[in-house]
Amino acid sequence: MQHPDLVLFPVVVELDVAWGDMDSYAHVNNVVYFRYFENARIAYFDRVGWLRSMQEEGLGPIVASTSARYRKPVSYPDHLLVGARITDIQPDRVTFEYRLASSKWTAVAAEGQAVVVSYDYRNARKCPIPEAVRAAVLALEQK
Repeated sequence: MQHPDLVLFPVVVELDVAWGDMDSYAHVNNVVYFRYFENARIAYFDRVGWLRSMQEEGLGPIVASTSARYRKPVSYPDHLLVGARITDIQPDRVTFEYRLASSKWTAVAAEGQAVVVSYDYRNARKCPIPEAVRAAVLALEQK
């Protein structure tokens, strides 16, 4: 499904709001948005081979920081589209931008950002982004 506010996002995942995502104020709890962003980020990692790199070489991503801006309250039932794109790539880190569109609102309900560092899990330290991953990110973001 295509959404006009997500055309610049090469990875978009579709999610349904679960009843349990809501809090006592009858809208999605603020921390759940980070799970929604995570779903899009993992789909992105899978697409560019960073999860495979982590399994095969021990070189994978780790979140250094994350933030969200809530624009409209989301509640059950709703169908969401969550876009992910990389807006900056450095030798050892990338910056993700997320956008969450609500079918119920027919609008953007939240936006987010994360800095993700390339991490050598075998030696417990940051490392350069694997070259194959970097090339895949650049190719994906050119579309």
